[in-house]
Amino acid sequence: MERLDRITIDAARMNGEPCIRDLRLAVRRVLEALATYPDRAELKREYPELEDEDIRQALIFAAALVDDRVLPLPLPG
Repeated sequence: MERLDRITIDAARMNGEPCIRDLRLAVRRVLEALATYPDRAELKREYPELEDEDIRQALIFAAALVDDRVLPLPLPG
């Protein structure tokens, strides 16, 4: 697994929620912002402290948490 050195977890900060570089910027918020601002330039205007590597590591962190299961889809009709 790749080293995610920009994801920090501190019980005394943001209730232990995973954050970016000890900032008060939660990984969850970065993911929400990516969905809200698909244009990276606009995202960076809104969050100027956010760097490309922060975004990349937030996505890797989130992907690692998703359970890799195959779910059956209902048949049409």
